Amino acid sequence: MKFARYGERGAEKPALVEEDGTLRDLSAHVDDIAGDALTRLDALKAIDPASLPKVEGTPRLGACVGRTGKFICIGLNYADHAAESGLEVPPEPVIFAKYTSAICGPNDPIIIPRGSEKTDWEVELGFVIGKKAKYVDEANAMDHVAGFCVINDVSERAYQIERSGQWSKGKSSDNFGPTGPWLVTPDEVGDFDELHMWLDVNGERMQDGSTATMVYRVPFLISYLSQFFTLEPGDIISTGTPPGVGLGFTPPKYLKAGDEVRLGIEKLGEQRQVCVADD
Repeated sequence: MKFARYGERGAEKPALVEEDGTLRDLSAHVDDIAGDALTRLDALKAIDPASLPKVEGTPRLGACVGRTGKFICIGLNYADHAAESGLEVPPEPVIFAKYTSAICGPNDPIIIPRGSEKTDWEVELGFVIGKKAKYVDEANAMDHVAGFCVINDVSERAYQIERSGQWSKGKSSDNFGPTGPWLVTPDEVGDFDELHMWLDVNGERMQDGSTATMVYRVPFLISYLSQFFTLEPGDIISTGTPPGVGLGFTPPKYLKAGDEVRLGIEKLGEQRQVCVADD
């Protein structure tokens, strides 16, 4: 099953997504795709879509999950991306935070910060926690996943690498976390270790990879993270990117106002963003 959130920013409504992309409003059953509702997705899947009001037109899509408490990212988690970066695969997952103010809809603009000259792209497989996880065994880890989604881990490389400190300052500018379009339940995704993922800038293919080259897989990441802190319903984990980021080109390529970014992951849908300069 696929779920989405639609409407103006901060006032999104929950929806079920039919196979043809039609949105059906779920407001009579849940107030949002967030919090406790994430523990009841199986019950929502039992609803006949035809019994729900059809959402007319083409409304804005919000991030596919609401009220996120933690937005956790995994760095250098694709063997081919680590090689592109000239770095070794780390002996344990690299963890950094992307602040939740970065979260936006899948088609909202990428806002290039004032003075930025090195804003970059990263298509990533994301997943959303649906049930509290603490000290979880890897064998039971998937019991805690509500669903999967597409994430663009937009990054400002100068802020990330050249400005001292942790990576979060280069990862957390406004609208640096497009999420969605859908939250897709694990049963519909199937084998999430073999998903094609891609990203284009102005129609040119930049990233063309697969989750098959991920080093630390989803069940391991859930178990690993839950040893350090409790994962709560609505938390987002973004699992890293394949090669083809702007930083990896010679010379590097970065985004500028007016550029169009399109990206997607097999079975999880597509995003489209236009870059705008912050005012």
